Amino acid sequence: MTNGTKPPVEYEDSALKAFLVPVGAILAGVGLMIGIYFLVIDKQAAANTAAVIYELFGNQAEADMLRAGSGNTVVPKLILAAIALAVGLGGTWFFYLGLNAVVMRMGDRWRNRLLPWVFVGPALLLLTLWLVWPVISTIVMSLTEGAGVANWEWALTNPSNHEMYINNFLWLIVGVGGAVGLGLLIAWLVDRLRGESLAKTFIFLPLAISLVGASVIWRFVYAWRPPGQPQYGLLNAIVEGLGFEPIAWIQTPDYRLNTFALIVILIWLQTGFAMVVLSAAIKGVPDEILEAADLDGASERQKFTRIIVPMIRGSLIMVTITVAITVLKVFDIVYVMTGGRFNTDVVANQMYVQAFQFFDTGRASVLAVVLFLAVLPLALLNVRNIRKQGMSA
Repeated sequence: MTNGTKPPVEYEDSALKAFLVPVGAILAGVGLMIGIYFLVIDKQAAANTAAVIYELFGNQAEADMLRAGSGNTVVPKLILAAIALAVGLGGTWFFYLGLNAVVMRMGDRWRNRLLPWVFVGPALLLLTLWLVWPVISTIVMSLTEGAGVANWEWALTNPSNHEMYINNFLWLIVGVGGAVGLGLLIAWLVDRLRGESLAKTFIFLPLAISLVGASVIWRFVYAWRPPGQPQYGLLNAIVEGLGFEPIAWIQTPDYRLNTFALIVILIWLQTGFAMVVLSAAIKGVPDEILEAADLDGASERQKFTRIIVPMIRGSLIMVTITVAITVLKVFDIVYVMTGGRFNTDVVANQMYVQAFQFFDTGRASVLAVVLFLAVLPLALLNVRNIRKQGMSA
């Protein structure tokens, strides 16, 4: 070279070596991850592994106790957690290196197609494993655990379950309608205020509170004592101050008053979310269209119903579906406020009761499948709506 630079060094790898290195890395990564999976699932295998570790450190007595099913389980769990973390990360890293090496040795056409999957492939694989497998195992448990197929008969024919499904339906209709409707109305009206940011902040704040925390707060709002005793509940203090008798908001199942009272808590929490998303969508409506409507003599109501709402339809659908999924899974509010008593039970709460109070995994699995089947169409509809918005953008 005339410019003094050294020529590039060329390495000649054999075809066999170029093939075996990435394939070996892939097999090593897959093997390590499968080994960790069985180590976590099979408790006896985990105990035997911990026993081997104790033997290496000369503690034969503890190793024998672990193999016999007794002994200290805290230390072995910590040891196995460290091993699982190290081996799992190492296996994932080797898996990625192997895939990357294979793809980089392909032609430009296939390399450009497959290289993105090298990065997202392991994550998708793990997501598929930990999302699909629990669904399949839950369905199997609903048909085999406890009373077997009779679990489904109990879920579909038991009268108390019918009341529970009606409650869930009320949560879905009133809760979603209230949260999305109020959020849309507030987003439209607050946009005209000078203190828009401050108003939105106060309306959004409840969303930062956990469902359990919100339930504790509203217990003081709905608190009731018999007539003649001091009322420390906010609502009953107002009712008594107006000259009426205090109302047992949570304990009164007539006309499902207590269920509606619980739904108000969720509306209070979710209205801020709906307001923020829909407010951003409303601000995206072009001013030229609204100005043209003003020139044509359209009223504010007509602009809202005939221009704004149709143009934010995608965001409105997304917010509605998201709130609906949250409502269908509601558990915390019911559990903290009533524990499902006074005819306020919902599917998620009854699933918890069957699993952790009655230890009936069969019935709990059936309710989990029912909840999954209720949420799945909404999730698929949400994905379809997001794709449609992406295509139209």
